[in-house]
Order: sequence, then C-alpha cells, then structure tokens
Amino acid sequence: MQVKIYNTGIYTVAGLSGELDECAAAELRRKLDEALVLPDVKKNIVFDMGGVSFMDSTGIGVLLGRYKLLKQRGKNMFISNVNAQMDRILRTTGIYTIMQKVSV
Repeated sequence: MQVKIYNTGIYTVAGLSGELDECAAAELRRKLDEALVLPDVKKNIVFDMGGVSFMDSTGIGVLLGRYKLLKQRGKNMFISNVNAQMDRILRTTGIYTIMQKVSV
C-alpha cells in the first residue's frame, strides 16, 4: 500500500494505491498518522481511493480510525474515486453518513 499526500485547493489529498487489507493496515495507519499532523495539512482531508484495487473490513477500520483522529483535531474527512465494489461496501456499512463522497 502506497500513500501520496498533497494539497490542492481547499483539500489535503491522501492518494492511496494498492490493497487495503490486514497485511497493509498497520503500515498505512502509521504513514497516515505521521503525514496528517504536519502543519501544512488543510482542514479538509480527502482519501483518494482511485488506486485501491482491493479493500476488506480491515480497510474500513483504517478509514474509521483516521476519521476519529481527524475529527478530534477539528478536521473533516472525505472519500473520492471509489470503484463500484468499494462504493457498494461503503454504502452498505453506512460510511457515507459520516464521510461524504466528493470529486477532487
């Protein structure tokens, strides 16, 4: 799992690529937690899922954990570029009720 963090407009984007599963979760959590506390991170964080080829329940846990941390820091979390399978999973689990889907 790779992460690319960059700013665009009002957003800080965390571009994810690879498989978001149990094998990648711990390293991804560490990378995101380190990157998302830097001073140039904007108030609105978008997780760009366009490069994610697979996500299981561990991936949902990673997203929820980052949402809680960002919320505690006064930041907003959004999701973009989900494929049809991921969209179905995220819709079914109710993730979109706390993290809106946006286009960046």
